[in-house]
Amino acid sequence: MTVRIGVLLSGAGTTLENLLGLIDKGALEAEVCLVVSTRSEAGGLERARRRGIPAHVVSRRDLPDEAGFNAALHAVLDRYEPDLLVLAGFLSRFELRGYTGRAINVHPALVPAFSGKGFYGARVHRAVLASGVKLTGATVHFCDDEYDTGPVILQKAVAVREDDDVERLSARVVEAERELLPRAIRLFAEGRLSIEGRRVRIRDESASGA
Repeated sequence: MTVRIGVLLSGAGTTLENLLGLIDKGALEAEVCLVVSTRSEAGGLERARRRGIPAHVVSRRDLPDEAGFNAALHAVLDRYEPDLLVLAGFLSRFELRGYTGRAINVHPALVPAFSGKGFYGARVHRAVLASGVKLTGATVHFCDDEYDTGPVILQKAVAVREDDDVERLSARVVEAERELLPRAIRLFAEGRLSIEGRRVRIRDESASGA
């Protein structure tokens, strides 16, 4: 099954580029059917346009409130009807509406640690380094209507080294994110994920094919 993905982003779009590269190589059976950004200057929009992917801006600043922002965002999504939404550095709160169980987020830490409103990008890694913890990592989780609180699908730990700074730590966490996200998309496309309360069950391949 080729899963149709809508990507929501606010920045450079490196996660988008990684997904597109995997699709090009045949390593991910998916199609990015649209990209939406909260910022007109986001580099991810240009990456999408170069590929002929519909790219839209829904600016939170241009709308009166969060409800209005989400209404405008869903109006765009309704035009394309993606199977799955991938929030890849999307900095505004997303209301699920009809996307319960069909929207996933990538976070650069081991949720619930170093997560929630205001924890994104380099801010996460600075907080990790300041705390003195020995492990951080990456998380892919289903979205709910809050920041970083949905059920966890996959996680990978990344050691915090004695000589780490934000850039070095970030680079290793990004590697973990790029491993986890395509895997989560494949699991979704294969129908192997089920949400049971706060837990995501991953069925094995033999069970999914039964």
